[in-house]
Amino acid sequence: MGTSYTHPCLPAPLFFPKSPNRQLTSSSSSPPTHYLSLRCLFCFHSSFQSHTEPSPTPTTNNYNHLIQSLCKQGNLSHAIKLLPHEVNPTQRTYESLILACTRLNAKSFATTIDCRIAEDGFYHDPFLCTKLINMYSHFSSIDDARNVFDRTPEKTIFVWNALLKTLVMAEVGDDALSLFREMVRNGVTLDSFSYSFALKACLASSLPATVLLQQIHGHVIRVGFDSRVHVATTLVDCYAKVGKFMSARKVFDEMPYRNVVSWSAMIACYTKNGRHFNALEIFREMNMTRDPETAPNSVTMVSVLQACAGLAALNQGKAVHGYVLRHGLNTIASVMNALIALYIKCGSLDLGHRIFDTMICVVPRNVISWNSMISGYGIHGFGKESIRIFEEMISAGISPSPITFVGLLGACSHGGLIQEGRRLFNSMQKEHNLIPQSEHYACMVDLLGRAGQLDEAAKIIEEMDIEPGQTVWGSLLGACRIHGNIELAEKACSHLFELEPWNAGNYILLADIYAEAKLCEDVSRVKKLLEERGLNKLQGCSWIEVKKKLHSFVSVDELNPQIEQVHALLVELVNQAKKIGYVPNTKLVLYDLEQEEKEKIVLGHSEKLALAFGLINSEKVDVIRITKNLRLCEDCHYLTKFISMYTNREILVRDVNRFHHFRDGLCSCMDYW
Repeated sequence: MGTSYTHPCLPAPLFFPKSPNRQLTSSSSSPPTHYLSLRCLFCFHSSFQSHTEPSPTPTTNNYNHLIQSLCKQGNLSHAIKLLPHEVNPTQRTYESLILACTRLNAKSFATTIDCRIAEDGFYHDPFLCTKLINMYSHFSSIDDARNVFDRTPEKTIFVWNALLKTLVMAEVGDDALSLFREMVRNGVTLDSFSYSFALKACLASSLPATVLLQQIHGHVIRVGFDSRVHVATTLVDCYAKVGKFMSARKVFDEMPYRNVVSWSAMIACYTKNGRHFNALEIFREMNMTRDPETAPNSVTMVSVLQACAGLAALNQGKAVHGYVLRHGLNTIASVMNALIALYIKCGSLDLGHRIFDTMICVVPRNVISWNSMISGYGIHGFGKESIRIFEEMISAGISPSPITFVGLLGACSHGGLIQEGRRLFNSMQKEHNLIPQSEHYACMVDLLGRAGQLDEAAKIIEEMDIEPGQTVWGSLLGACRIHGNIELAEKACSHLFELEPWNAGNYILLADIYAEAKLCEDVSRVKKLLEERGLNKLQGCSWIEVKKKLHSFVSVDELNPQIEQVHALLVELVNQAKKIGYVPNTKLVLYDLEQEEKEKIVLGHSEKLALAFGLINSEKVDVIRITKNLRLCEDCHYLTKFISMYTNREILVRDVNRFHHFRDGLCSCMDYW
């Protein structure tokens, strides 16, 4: 009986052609082992002939084709083994090897492929050199990418752009801009990609990004590339990332042609910069074009859902959810994660959890999905539930990210879970190999400070391994505001005034602390500092959705057509509240006014106006949902508790920190916020 030969890296010999009249034995007439291995490998990956016909001997063309086939199948190691047997590899063969190396993240083979390309003289081929640079970029091997670039004799625009992209992706913006200037000096004919990469490099530069963007933008206009959709869209995106949404809108308005990416970039620009109303307006304009090429895609819908979440526009969010379902976008993880965040930020925690539970049947849940649920329960005040979901996430084999612990520690802070917070903070490095960053220390300072343990919070700051940033000192200042600690507040402000001198909120908080302590001279001193530095307090603004329409209110708003009804209702509610002991809290009014005037100012707070408007215009069974851009003040909090009891209404208020769920005269925060 004949003995069949099996290559060690191949399946059973079922696939090999058989010859009944020949046997493979160990006699001296047997072919060399390496030849048999190659022949068997060739037979396995080629189209099989009849079992009665002998397989052909590999030729030069067969090897090139076989290497390319192996690369397509992901069998890179075998393709590399065959490479020495190919005397004349083709450009396509090397391209296949490079692409397979990149796709399979096989960094160990990168140098082998590079050396063979150099040996065969293919460095004269700018096409392959471009592919090599892209491969090294994928592996973040900047020095190797530079080396390929330097050794390439014929540097086409594609070679230049490949290295430019590599530097941008590695976030070495200064080097990328230096290369761009070299391109200009050498007279390289730039294309849309050159300008797009240069614009992105501005964001990673050590120099002021806005100035650099404006310089590149001027260059773009001079060469007439501002009309090219790819460049203009990149401009919109880059201006958005530096907070220049008006400049982004100007570029967008001047675009002669817009595609779905352009529209999506403009919507994302407004969403990232907190201009949620504008984002929804752009989305409506986009839908009105009725152009199939500008039909919203998953990226568009993520930004739109974020805008709805930012406004707590539940009904509009549900309409967008319907669009997602009709167009089959619910199979994309980023869209599903945005839906979870939407419902949570609109106060519908149960709907958010329902999306999370059903998501597993449609698309795998990732760390972002879990993070949304953890932080969602946290901002609603359910700290223990956040911890339970975190433990479930670990059991599911999902590794936590730094953002996971921001949500967890924040949940502990809102729930007053001090011991749990300490344990989780300590577990970051010990159990999950995550080094705490500034935002994690800020959460710990907030957790301890909110609980009144200000000295321990200050000790954490002193023992930090990294330099405390504005978030850390801001957390300490916020805690001092709650507990009236003047000494630590002044210490925090001494750092904050240097780190963010433009933030008027820090001055206001310090003035509030002084006012609480009846230190009038210090209050005047802080107010004078505000005036000297030309800083204005961020105006309070609240939103409410009534009958699928969004309405916004600012403090002492007189523009709403129903403002007289709103004021009349508020006066009536305050009078009823005073009968059971309510006393307006006017200590936050820093002006030297009569008590009655101070009460009028407090009565004009935006959330009170929005609440009265909701009571007038909504059905009694509706939940009143209000969003505020600042922290809910003590007076608004106390009065809203009374209103929920007096009107027998359910009221949900989301401020800048958390949710307050008012019902029957009580708040979900239990007055701990």
